[in-house]
Amino acid sequence: MEVKKKDIRTLTKEQLRSFFEEIGDKAFRGNQVYEWLWSKGAHNFEDMTNISLTTRKVLEEHFVINHIRVDQMQKSKDGTIKNAVRLHDGLIVESVLIPTPTRTTACVSSQVGCSLDCKFCATARLKRMRNLNPDEIYDQVVAIDKESRLYHNRPLSNIVFMGMGEPLMNYNNVLKAIDKITSSEGLGMSPKRITVSTSGVPKMIKKMADDEVKFKLAVSLHSAIEDTRTSIMPFNETFPLQDLKEALEYWYLKTKSRITYEYVVWKGINDSQEDIDALIRFCSYVPCKVNLIEYNAIGDKDFQQASDAAINSYINGLEARGIVVNVRRSRGKDIDAACGQLANKS
Repeated sequence: MEVKKKDIRTLTKEQLRSFFEEIGDKAFRGNQVYEWLWSKGAHNFEDMTNISLTTRKVLEEHFVINHIRVDQMQKSKDGTIKNAVRLHDGLIVESVLIPTPTRTTACVSSQVGCSLDCKFCATARLKRMRNLNPDEIYDQVVAIDKESRLYHNRPLSNIVFMGMGEPLMNYNNVLKAIDKITSSEGLGMSPKRITVSTSGVPKMIKKMADDEVKFKLAVSLHSAIEDTRTSIMPFNETFPLQDLKEALEYWYLKTKSRITYEYVVWKGINDSQEDIDALIRFCSYVPCKVNLIEYNAIGDKDFQQASDAAINSYINGLEARGIVVNVRRSRGKDIDAACGQLANKS
């Protein structure tokens, strides 16, 4: 009977060192293999050129490297790149490279499909098939960093967990991936350049605060009126705004880190003065800024981009109260790479 090989990237460096000691080799081989797996991003054992052929064969007998593969890469006319990423079990997720004149940002996925049910998001229409492993999240970042260097002549500068899935519903694996991304033995990126975006899972926001994470927090808010938010984000019934408010106050108390609210304005849904006033009240609870995001159509006539006048009313109302507000124009719309459009059409 064939022995099922273990995914080598589930092992810590200490476990790799122990493995080599157990087979009568030197422990430092574990350090070498660990460096190949993470810092150097080796896809197979043959790449590990400073390790003897015999040792590489032993690794081949015991382990696999479940590496992702970029199945399809699409380039937008604005420079945005979307990757259809094939996982070791054949499932596909999407990740995006977003360039601006000053930086390149990786938008990465944390689940195949999504655990939540936001009506305006294409990903939410896919059932959640499984969580991504830490190495699968890490690999998306490595692939986008290579593309950033190749097509934009600079390393990746920022990461946002705003791709497919709800990151806080895959909390442990997302944190392990971020540990590797920020480690000097991984990609060595600053946690301050990483933003985890959640639709708002109060218990997990509090857990992040207790875990003293160093990355930034963004919340997809879209309405500060209970009934309106529930109508577009039905899970809000389970995680109501009062619970979210308390969790965010706890987050700020523990971390002193300002929150970003992601907010799309739709015609006839949340474009009234009442909606603006509710958002201003919600913004008074903790220090924050608001990103007003251009809506990206997913073929649902119920959701239409609000008028420029409505957007300007939001901007004027927020700025009058001293709240920082940015308008985010979407990129990569021509390749379905914009916010809310990731749906594995490939």
